[in-house]
Amino acid sequence: MPIDPKDVETQRLRAAAEDERSARGLMRGRRALVVGVANERSLAWGISEAFAAEGAELAFTYQGEMLEKRVRPLAEGIGARAILGCDVGYDDQIARTFEDLSKVWDRVDVLVHSVAYAPREALDGRFTDVTSREAWRIALDVSAYSLVALARAAKPMMRPGASIITLSYYGAEKVVSNYNVMGVAKAALECTVRYLAEDLGRDGIRVNAVSAGPVRTLAASGVKGLRSMLAESAERIPLRRNIDQSDVGRAALYLCSDLARNVTGEILHVDGGMNIMGLTAP
Repeated sequence: MPIDPKDVETQRLRAAAEDERSARGLMRGRRALVVGVANERSLAWGISEAFAAEGAELAFTYQGEMLEKRVRPLAEGIGARAILGCDVGYDDQIARTFEDLSKVWDRVDVLVHSVAYAPREALDGRFTDVTSREAWRIALDVSAYSLVALARAAKPMMRPGASIITLSYYGAEKVVSNYNVMGVAKAALECTVRYLAEDLGRDGIRVNAVSAGPVRTLAASGVKGLRSMLAESAERIPLRRNIDQSDVGRAALYLCSDLARNVTGEILHVDGGMNIMGLTAP
């Protein structure tokens, strides 16, 4: 069968457009510090891959030797400019991270905050029974206050047009079984996004969050019943499928690129429509 010349021309134009897009890259020339990669299944790693594919330079942090063994090979494989140890629970470590980073870069264009933690025993059982004062303190400090601490440390290296992004979950808005104090921490995180957006907006820095649907990550594995929650989610949500880390990566790419240059203080749901659902008939 002869080839239609129009089809050949269409393919040529599409290929040329793709080549031009690849050469330009939505993140080309931008430098992104990624805080919170744990392994190749991390949402932060999905964001990192999306950024790298669009031309961004990347730097990573890790917490402790165990995570360094997982993070360093991934970071080196993607051409990271810096791989730095940092426990976000300590201001001196955060300060040292940015001091070390300033020796490699003169600016940070994007800060990715993907940090959340609560003691495992606080994620199984009745909220009133398992939410100790210490569990509350740890969850709010690590999962929410760390965004403030990192933003404050990053601000001197950020210029107008820079952006900060963090990761939330629907448990910040509605009760999710066994999510418990992490839901409270994510609610605080989302409120923090709005206050930071207003505060840093005067410096030309945007702050947003992606509220991701359930994904089987290292952090999520601490929530009892995750497997059944994933199965139920795929059956009930409008798109009838769960998301994966690449979906979060593409959403972050939008929020941190010029495509969203006037978007700040937003919580972007990437959950197959889960957040719009109420009660459904069996």
